[in-house]
Amino acid sequence: MTVTAKEARAFYNIGQAEGLTMWSPNVNIFRDPRWGRGQETPGEDPAVASRCGAAFVPGLQGSSSSTKSVPRGAADLGVLQAHHGVRPGGLEGRVADLADTFNPPFRSCVVDGKASCVMCAYTVVNGVPSCANADLLTKTFRGSWGLDGYVAADRDAVAIMRNSQFYRPTAEDTVAATLKAAVRHGRDPEGEADAAGRRQGRQEPLHHPHAAGHFDGDPKTNVYGNLGAAHICTQEHKNLALEAALDGIVLLKNSAGVLPLKRGAVNSAAVIGHNANDVLALIGNYWGPPCAPTTPLQGIQGYVKNVKFLAGCNKAACNVAATPQATALASSSDAVILFMGLSQEQESEGKDTTTLLLPGNQQSLITAVANAAKRPVILVLLTGGPVDITFAQANPKIGAILWAGYPGQAGGLAIAKLPNTWYPEEFTRIPMTDMRMRSAGGYPGRTYRFYNVKTIYKFGYGLSYSKFSHRVVTGRKNPAHNTSLLAAPGLAATVEDNLSYHVDYIGDEVCDQLKFLAVVKVQNHGPMDGKHTALMFLRWLNATDGRPTRQLIGFQSQHIKAGEKANLRFEVSPCEHFSWVREDGRKVIDNGSHFFKVGKHELEISFGAWDLFFFSENKNIYIGTV
Repeated sequence: MTVTAKEARAFYNIGQAEGLTMWSPNVNIFRDPRWGRGQETPGEDPAVASRCGAAFVPGLQGSSSSTKSVPRGAADLGVLQAHHGVRPGGLEGRVADLADTFNPPFRSCVVDGKASCVMCAYTVVNGVPSCANADLLTKTFRGSWGLDGYVAADRDAVAIMRNSQFYRPTAEDTVAATLKAAVRHGRDPEGEADAAGRRQGRQEPLHHPHAAGHFDGDPKTNVYGNLGAAHICTQEHKNLALEAALDGIVLLKNSAGVLPLKRGAVNSAAVIGHNANDVLALIGNYWGPPCAPTTPLQGIQGYVKNVKFLAGCNKAACNVAATPQATALASSSDAVILFMGLSQEQESEGKDTTTLLLPGNQQSLITAVANAAKRPVILVLLTGGPVDITFAQANPKIGAILWAGYPGQAGGLAIAKLPNTWYPEEFTRIPMTDMRMRSAGGYPGRTYRFYNVKTIYKFGYGLSYSKFSHRVVTGRKNPAHNTSLLAAPGLAATVEDNLSYHVDYIGDEVCDQLKFLAVVKVQNHGPMDGKHTALMFLRWLNATDGRPTRQLIGFQSQHIKAGEKANLRFEVSPCEHFSWVREDGRKVIDNGSHFFKVGKHELEISFGAWDLFFFSENKNIYIGTV
């Protein structure tokens, strides 16, 4: 049982919560940097979002088959969200984009996480509202993915279908459309659909409260009945909040080793910025009351004796800036740390940004302070989405840049890798309502997998205080591998070059047997100990016809002492990681060369008519049959 589930049960037991259903995680893809709710998601990569969902759901629901700790649902299934505060009337989702980008995280929540419920969103995709989409709710979620639970409509989604989207002529017809879309046999003849709806209507509303223990008599006798106020805001939980903040902060720039600051070497520090002493700036949107929050200012005061603070801006919009006072303070201090960025006034549900630049006078204030300071300054950005900080990248007087997201209650004590691409301001010329992921005819594409134009920072970017190197050093085939697996008649796809395999034709059993282990040696060359995250990507030889430029296979983190090495193990599934989705939605694996990429190191992998050999450093990998 996770910390979140434990505290949710505790709040419920002491009467401070009316129910136990939690509408999270939000695993929509952060496909546009202007989206106000991107801060709620794991980022732009479907593999990361899928892994998050697969861990998050059972973490809340618990492992008990009889009593769930917290029944929960994946928020806002389907394709996308609100744009500039408006719930869109219609969006076009291409089959390939649905298959390889938007749907995988929700599939993972249901198939791997065993989610007990899902929520359909406000959107109309390809002419059908999400809450009336039988292909999505019945054929996909219940049929293909095996959802054993219920579907809930997002707040007023059904009312919007009738009053704004005019999907059906009457309220009764609209409700009927949503019910038929969600029942198990929504495409059966009318009588069977009605019968299925009655069965589901009787069973599911009772099944989940029963699983949560509502009908087990005295709540104190429940397996979680002993949880109460003593289990909220414990030291263990506060330590975990700090760990989460530390793991989420990304070092974007560190010229001449400005960071880390040495304890005792700084006699005076100037802390400047509207986000430096504001608890709300730490916690983002959809938050509960934080437990013993520490602001960045309070955190720095715990390390430096002489700290002076100035907000600099009246708020994140920074329409009023105290530039003269800020420059005077900076010029008289040994170290200057600026806490700038956005707030929920710029980005939240119903509020998308219209620019990627820092708002108001923030840029001019930062530049003026940097020019006045004795030494290069440190800039800490608190934002949910990416911002264009080209000016700070290029300014030698800004020695270090950190992105902290909205780090939570322990954010002030904390100061990883970027979960999103950081785009230049020119990206805002692209309409948010253009759902295409792949680049085409002057359209640059979206996210690191398909975007083909210069970025401010790439997905997965992040510096370290120490120097690390990577090398794929060894791998082994699955012991159960059958050398004739891919030689069976009919597996070769009928594509133009006749050099690809359809994943569906290979089948789940063979795909499982094709999995193998890849080991990456990571060495910390010093000068500091540190926790390092290694990201393994697959790169295609030719990123054409809808293939990604690269695709994340997995990521592993480990604390490594200076001068030492560690082996990180990645399970590689050719059917999942080597495949790409054609325009018709079919997943295929190309014959021929692919490339593992970890850091600066690449290793060629060939998928084709060869046996799957053991491989070692400086040797190629061959996957296939004799």
